[in-house]
Amino acid sequence: MAERKNQKRSNKKYRVNNRRLRATHQYKDTVFRMLYHDKENLLSLYNAVNDRNYTNPEELQIVTLENAIYMGMKNDLAFIMDMNLYLYEHQSTYNPNIPLRNLFYIADEYQRLVVQKSLYSTAIQKIPTPRFIVFYNGTKKVEDRSEFRLSSAYENPTEDPDLELRVTMLNVNEGHNNELMEHCRTLKEYAQYVARVRKYAAEPDIALEEAVERAVEECIKEGILEEFLVKNKAEVIKMSIYEYDKEFEEKKLRKAEYEAGRQDGILAGIKVGEENVLKRFIEKRLRKGMTLEEIAKDLDEDIVVIQKLINDNSEAI
Repeated sequence: MAERKNQKRSNKKYRVNNRRLRATHQYKDTVFRMLYHDKENLLSLYNAVNDRNYTNPEELQIVTLENAIYMGMKNDLAFIMDMNLYLYEHQSTYNPNIPLRNLFYIADEYQRLVVQKSLYSTAIQKIPTPRFIVFYNGTKKVEDRSEFRLSSAYENPTEDPDLELRVTMLNVNEGHNNELMEHCRTLKEYAQYVARVRKYAAEPDIALEEAVERAVEECIKEGILEEFLVKNKAEVIKMSIYEYDKEFEEKKLRKAEYEAGRQDGILAGIKVGEENVLKRFIEKRLRKGMTLEEIAKDLDEDIVVIQKLINDNSEAI
């Protein structure tokens, strides 16, 4: 394949094809994504996660696909540092499918980042090493650090899969991963802000808008994300209301799905119980030498149903 022309060079090693993917629907931004769009904040987060001490934010090469949306979710942050390609996600909903989503995303990233030369040549085309991190601050209780694997989704599990993708999930709720929080002030203060919003939103006599505004004002007064909140106050309030509403609606949806599944299970159990009772009645009458027609008439049941239950019982035996 001939090398493509007119591509903007993002650094000395990688060329980025700046094509844009069409979004499937309007995407709402998040406070986390907005906070770490700032390169200084992102570098601080990178240093804390990787135990580094970089000071120049310009060393970060941002490669986030702005319009790439998979399964209704948008990747939060993608950047290259130390020849590694990092995908950072923020999640308030526990999602074990994140490895599959990241697989789709990283494939598109590599299509854009790889040097545009023939992949059929004898020279290997080098790519940055992928690193996948999820910063989780949902209400489900999880460990400070856990891992999701793509292979967990395989229909045919194997100990040594040909394709694996591992995602590290870090619990960034207030009170968790304290060492990480102490090394990244913005992450610690973000956790404090989220905790304030949830605290006030849980009060029965306060509207969500009022709860968010109260959390923002208190954090500003106490120096929690002060500069960020003052600069972006209106937008943060709007985003926080959307995020909390979304989180609340997802909780209601999961509860409704659980109740529906529970009810289906109860109904299925009742049906099985009724069939078992009917089978016992049929067996007794068969032992007495009654015909199918006589049994159907005696039990006031369709003869087709009687025959099916007899066949099912025979197959089970």
